[in-house]
Amino acid sequence: MSLPLERPLAGLSAIVTGAGRGLGRAEALELARLGAAVVVNDYGRPGRDGSGEASAAPAEAVAAEIRAAGGRATPHLGDVADHDSARELVELAVSAHGKLDILVNNAGILRDRMIFSMSESEWDSVIRVHLKGHFNTTHFVAAHWRERFKAGEGRGPVYGRIVNTSSEAFLAGSAGQPNYAAAKGGIVGLTTSTALALAKYGVTANVICPRARTRMTEDVFAGFAEPEGGGVDPLAPEHVAPLVGYLASPAAARVNGQLLVVHGGMVAVVERPRVAAKFDAAKETFTFEELDRTVGGYFAGRPAGETFAASEVLGLRRG
Repeated sequence: MSLPLERPLAGLSAIVTGAGRGLGRAEALELARLGAAVVVNDYGRPGRDGSGEASAAPAEAVAAEIRAAGGRATPHLGDVADHDSARELVELAVSAHGKLDILVNNAGILRDRMIFSMSESEWDSVIRVHLKGHFNTTHFVAAHWRERFKAGEGRGPVYGRIVNTSSEAFLAGSAGQPNYAAAKGGIVGLTTSTALALAKYGVTANVICPRARTRMTEDVFAGFAEPEGGGVDPLAPEHVAPLVGYLASPAAARVNGQLLVVHGGMVAVVERPRVAAKFDAAKETFTFEELDRTVGGYFAGRPAGETFAASEVLGLRRG
């Protein structure tokens, strides 16, 4: 990791969750490279399904890597899906660096199963880590920023940036991941709500859908060969980290409540849903026959496999 001459995040502090490996690690390194002091959070369990013993080693290794390059970093072993642990994480960032300016939520697990085979625990655990984990950290950092704003007695907005992590699985409707797709869809709703609620305090909240070769996706991308001759892997997490660094910076002040797909040297801004058709009842309310004629007639003329899922996003690539 090399430090650039101009560091747009100098003087700012950040939390990156799930930062011991993969995407979170790349994001933590990038924020530090841009000048931020980083709290590196990771629960350290070895299994991508959240199994195994918790370990401080992954977070400590990334924090050491940042410090060796001349940056500032503090490791944190903790489960962000636990409300008290998330509170302690935010408190650590504030006590270590005087304030907290940036939150990057990345921690997650996978427990894939078809909907008819999924157990209650497989559903609950994924929703807990992804969606509740995002809520917990957002709740405490939002309270921190609100308190700072009120303490300023109208002298201006605070500085706050949230970057949340959704997935193309939510956009495309991944058939074997009903828990994961639901959690990632919920994160989008959480982000847009947060963006509206905190804008008046000077805070932005955006959500990314990254595609990267990590411990969680090693089997998904097993058929995608890495480039020969030392080229950059199109699925490397390092393609995602620069966008996170940008969204965390003062330069992105006008970017708020947005959903962006990022991978392989490409960023796509996803447009919000549009109304495709509208039907009005002839009288005060619809009859069954009228609905069959209007709504049914509309769908009779559309492709059978076309749903709200945006599977075409999976074909996005640089070029």
